[in-house]
Amino acid sequence: MAAPMKMIRTSVRHGLLQRLWNKASVLGTARCLHLQEYQSKKLMQENGISVQKFVVASNFEEAEHATDHLDVKEYVIKAQILAGGRGKGVFSNGFQGGVHLTKDKKQVPFIVENMLGSKLKTKQTVGDGVLVQKVMVAEALDIGREAYFAILMDRTYMGPVMIGSRHGGVDIEETADTDPDSIVKEPVDILTGIKDEQALSMAQRLGFEGVHLQEAADQIKGLYNLFIKVDASQVEINPFGETPDGRVVCFDAKVNFDDNAAYRQKEIFAMDDMSETDPREVEATRLNLNYIGLEGSIGCLVNGAGLAMATMDIIKLHGGEPANFLDVGGGVSEQQVYDAFHLLTGDAHVKTILVNVFGGIVDCATVAKGIVEACKIIDLKLPLVVRLEGRNVEAARKIMEESDIDIHVADGFDHAAQLAVQHAKAYIEASAKKTKSDDFL
Repeated sequence: MAAPMKMIRTSVRHGLLQRLWNKASVLGTARCLHLQEYQSKKLMQENGISVQKFVVASNFEEAEHATDHLDVKEYVIKAQILAGGRGKGVFSNGFQGGVHLTKDKKQVPFIVENMLGSKLKTKQTVGDGVLVQKVMVAEALDIGREAYFAILMDRTYMGPVMIGSRHGGVDIEETADTDPDSIVKEPVDILTGIKDEQALSMAQRLGFEGVHLQEAADQIKGLYNLFIKVDASQVEINPFGETPDGRVVCFDAKVNFDDNAAYRQKEIFAMDDMSETDPREVEATRLNLNYIGLEGSIGCLVNGAGLAMATMDIIKLHGGEPANFLDVGGGVSEQQVYDAFHLLTGDAHVKTILVNVFGGIVDCATVAKGIVEACKIIDLKLPLVVRLEGRNVEAARKIMEESDIDIHVADGFDHAAQLAVQHAKAYIEASAKKTKSDDFL
């Protein structure tokens, strides 16, 4: 097992496994909700949290009037995309920077108009960048002192935990490395809620004093109440700070939500227009599949998050690249198998499909029937490798053998990965030769 474990550690270093684990940690998750910065600020503002004054422009007319109701000393103009690194980004029209500061009110429309309708490319975007459809114009504030504050659901404490540090404006991971003793934790009883003395204690430990102490405590209580009200899994304020003129402000916010609460947080989930979401993941949401799109050539259909991640690791071990994470779960039906095939064959990256199912709760015969039916309806042209083990596996193998469909049945986990990598490479090479031949003709 040494080699697969090495691959898992490699995945962690590249951030892949963390992304997959976040998605797979709650089976049945439909999608991850992402809010733009202005949406998070609006949500906080509506719940009594102190944030910068701001307006949003989505067209040139709104850009022209952006400052009509925002009379401040200095403006910060921010392109609204989810990717980080906006400040150093470049727009498709050549305009530099997705974050600008100006004290000249007349410059605001010019800056906004250069952002709207163009794609912004940063170190975190893919391809030629993300189309900017909204721009936030906000009050620029000087920060006298910065702290860090967050609330999250923690399994260790079996409920909400407040986390804070006197050091704000930097990643909490960096603080954990450089000054771990400055990080404080305070669990909150979810049944009784946050107490006044808890909020005051946390505010003190974050370094707030004098007239700022009670104001910071009130903001902390407001943030906790928001956390519970919207079914958040995390609310992170960084920096949570003071201005030189004595205000306590939540300067930047990140809010994550419990996707299982979507049915009772419909207004919040409706705020996600999915414009920056991978189209494959949007389709997977419609089909109710646990899916994350990647960039490899081997489409994976697996039951169980752990087995799905192990499948991707062993594909990489044999020199291949997975095209996705796809967990169909323990109660998979023939329809779900068809839906999964529909999703995989619609992905231009996929050159081979690997089905890896262990039948415990799952009946392998059900999976086999779904595979055969899907291949017939879709008229599958891609190589198909199948590894089934467990409940009713002999009946499943018989169904596939009698189907007259070209299915490469693997003898085991390792053999399945080897076959998938071989067939993907062969398919890519054959396609390249055909393209050259067509070009020659």
